[in-house]
Amino acid sequence: MTIDQPNCPLCGGSRTQGRTTFTAELGFGVVVVRHVPATVCDQCGEEWLDDSVAEALESVIAAARAKHANVEVTEWRGRAA
Repeated sequence: MTIDQPNCPLCGGSRTQGRTTFTAELGFGVVVVRHVPATVCDQCGEEWLDDSVAEALESVIAAARAKHANVEVTEWRGRAA
């Protein structure tokens, strides 16, 4: 994701680099990844993920799906910051 505008398109607040918790519902379970790098609006809290971060999260989800995990909670270990 490239930030085309410095302000949040939803509320006009400032967007800064931060961290978020990513959650995915698998149908049979849930995956939670903590401390994921994201761009976050300091006013409304809306979050944006870089494409490389999203790709890494897809790998985490695929691994949890393959294990058929009911609950998978992990810390961010991706290379993208």
